[in-house]
Parts: sequence; structure tokens; C-alpha cells
Amino acid sequence: MTRVGLLIVMCFIGLSSFSQYDGQGGGEVSRFRPGTMWFFTGLRPAKQEKQSKYDRLIFDVTYNDWIGDEDLFQNSWASIGLNTNLMFDIPLTKGSTVAFGAGIAHQYTNIRHDNRFIINELTRSSVYEPKDSSDLFYKSIISGNSFSIPLELRFRKENWRHFKFHVGAKVGYQVNTLSKRVYKIDGQKEVYKRYGFPDENKWIYSAHVRLGIRNWALYASYNFNTLFSNSSSTKLNAVQMGLSVSLF
Repeated sequence: MTRVGLLIVMCFIGLSSFSQYDGQGGGEVSRFRPGTMWFFTGLRPAKQEKQSKYDRLIFDVTYNDWIGDEDLFQNSWASIGLNTNLMFDIPLTKGSTVAFGAGIAHQYTNIRHDNRFIINELTRSSVYEPKDSSDLFYKSIISGNSFSIPLELRFRKENWRHFKFHVGAKVGYQVNTLSKRVYKIDGQKEVYKRYGFPDENKWIYSAHVRLGIRNWALYASYNFNTLFSNSSSTKLNAVQMGLSVSLF
């Protein structure tokens, strides 16, 4: 057989192998998983009757903002964060059309607001306000890391190329918070950093949704509790929106 003929046969076999797992038809069984690790099933081959599991490692790339005493979309587009979610997917129905998700998540938030927080150590309050002409800094950022336990109810179509909708909540703890200002004085860059706020809310309570197809989804979340606990502080509730990708 010539090289050209051998190449044609190999292409035909390859196309046939892809077409038999199209996810259509009730009689077909597919072991494919959505995402990078489709073929990973552990140390042993997956059983034919085993329920398919999805969305076990999810990354949310987010735009971070707040709402309350301040309006949405007043901060810089560079307010980008990342959530990493390691989840168990527990099917509740035949065909995995409804499932329960639970696990652990790390959240990095970053908000470039270019204004200032006025900290009063005596009253233990934190007030957010626009900078004025006397301020010498040109960039101001608040960022932080937290860990949480996410719980989700997941709805999806039956085949692997499915439409999905997740609704869930998180209970978490804010590990650290950093407020940073960047100055340019006499041509030299100087950075002022402050860790934490006197009335910072350490515990986090939030709700979130994902809406998408297969291993891609739009993501949004809202924190029920404010960033600061003092009644005289500025009322700010954290908001995230962005894109989720599920690797397996």
C-alpha cells in the first residue's frame, strides 16, 4: 500500500472513532469527560454503568467590583481575580441531569479603584472616598485571599456536550487583605502598603451562579455581608462576574 493510501485509511479510521461518540441517542454510551482530562478515569477503567461526573476542577476568571454606597463599574477594568474550585460532583438522577456539588475553593480578589480608604483607628472605621488634588498617588489597589466551602445544585442536559446551570453558595474566611498605593516622587516609584482594616469582616457569605455549555460558563457572585462591619464605615458588598472553565 502506498503512503497516500495508508494515510487515507488512517484518516477514515480516525473520523469514524470520533463520530461514534457524538452524545446523541439513548443507546450510546460515552466515557468522554468534558475538558482537558476527558480520558482520565483513575487507576482502573470506568465501569460502563457508572454515572458521568463533571465540573470537578473549575477556574473562575473574574472582574471584581463592589456595590452598596458605591455604584458598579466605577473601578478599573484591570480589577481581575481568580477562583480555584476543587469539587465533588454527586449525581442525583439517572443520566446526571441533576447533581450536588461540594468542595473547597480559593479566591483571589483584586480591585483597582485609584481612590483612597480613610482609616480611623480610634473609632475602628474604614471610609472609602475619591482622592483629591493633594493626593500624590496615581494607582490604588485592594486585594486579598480567602478560602471557602462551596455548595451547589447543578442542572444539565444528559449528553456530554450539555447545557448547564449551577446555583450555589459559599461560606468562607478572609485570610488576608492588602491595600496598596503607588506614588511617583522625584521620578522614583514608591509603594505604600497596609495589611488589613480595623473593622474588616473576616467571614464571607455569598451566592453564585454559572450558566454555560459543556466546560465553559458565565459566572457571577454576590457577597451578602459587607467588607466592613462598623456602622459608620462605607457599605460595600463584593461582586464578581466573569468566565468559568472546567478542566474535568
